[in-house]
Amino acid sequence: MRDAMIHSPNRIVIDLSALEHNLNQVKKLLAAETRIMGIVKSDAYGHGLIPVSKVLENKGIDYLGVAHLYEALELRNNGIRRPIVLLCGVRTGEEAKEAVEKDLTPVLFDLEMAEVLAKESARKGKGIQVQLKVDTGMGRLGIPLSDLEPFLKTIAQYKGLHLEALASHLSSADDPASNFTEIQIENFKKAIDMGRSMGFELPLNNLANSAGIMAHKEAHFSLVRPGIMLYGGLPSPGFESALPLKPVMNLKGEVVQIRDLPDHTPVSYGRTYYTRGTQKIAVLSAGYGDGLLRAMSNRGKVLIQGKKVDVVGTVCMNMIMCDVSGLRDISPGSEVVFLGRQGEETITGDDMAQWAGTISYEIFCSIGVGNRKEYVG
Repeated sequence: MRDAMIHSPNRIVIDLSALEHNLNQVKKLLAAETRIMGIVKSDAYGHGLIPVSKVLENKGIDYLGVAHLYEALELRNNGIRRPIVLLCGVRTGEEAKEAVEKDLTPVLFDLEMAEVLAKESARKGKGIQVQLKVDTGMGRLGIPLSDLEPFLKTIAQYKGLHLEALASHLSSADDPASNFTEIQIENFKKAIDMGRSMGFELPLNNLANSAGIMAHKEAHFSLVRPGIMLYGGLPSPGFESALPLKPVMNLKGEVVQIRDLPDHTPVSYGRTYYTRGTQKIAVLSAGYGDGLLRAMSNRGKVLIQGKKVDVVGTVCMNMIMCDVSGLRDISPGSEVVFLGRQGEETITGDDMAQWAGTISYEIFCSIGVGNRKEYVG
């Protein structure tokens, strides 16, 4: 029994009531008939694929979106029955077989895989829902508008493939200074018009990610795909939104040691920080091996005793240092909050992203990978 008490000093607390709150905020921005695909790829952005998906399913989410087949199979094996979209499609005949058997919805972007899916569908005597990825300006996966008509003509010949939607992705919806999103929306409308003129009903066309949902109502169409906003993050640091989202992920650790260092003492690798006078330095229990990005060195903050204190020196693999000169009664074992709320203060994923020159998506995915999770709410 003793071993059961041995664990990492760091823990992630996932607040599922905050996830539910954020889903309700998404719904407030949509027309009543607009459907929602909750994006749960990459372990639900590090928050835990199964617990997050179960909450979303219980709260009436219409679809779940994953990147790859193995994620969809994990959902099905854990009793999730909602429609699941494979955003990166299928790659092999074996994956096509699983998609047909498990009633998954692959996204198509090349004719070879469409043919493989059609053959598998015919072999099983069972149709499969598919979506078709159109490149409206992202320059990533998809069929360019110039190739769409011949692609759709071929799809029309495959009786087992039921094309329920065209899908595309916005590249710059978080940039208010650019009109590129409007160009993408117009391109998507042209694609829909082309598809419907060829006899496809296309009831579930989808374009809007979180930034599109929040900033571009005309991008909503029939189905939207919230990701980062479900987890309480913004599409990019500094994105203007009055929407009251709640952080879902919290990362807590503890103080390992307190050092009273004299003036001009180097701290951590590379001597990137020297003490300025006598300083009380706390060594903390997490580092980049636990998801705290090294780019936060000498820039980030953590919460101790409900106060923000500065990260000093280079972030190490399993340790980080901070200046606690202004705090009293701090000792090894004192709680540290790297991400989340302590007292009246909060450090958000967007705060951390700003310090590290990245986006909250990377923060959540990095932290969510290796730390044990507790679920509340």
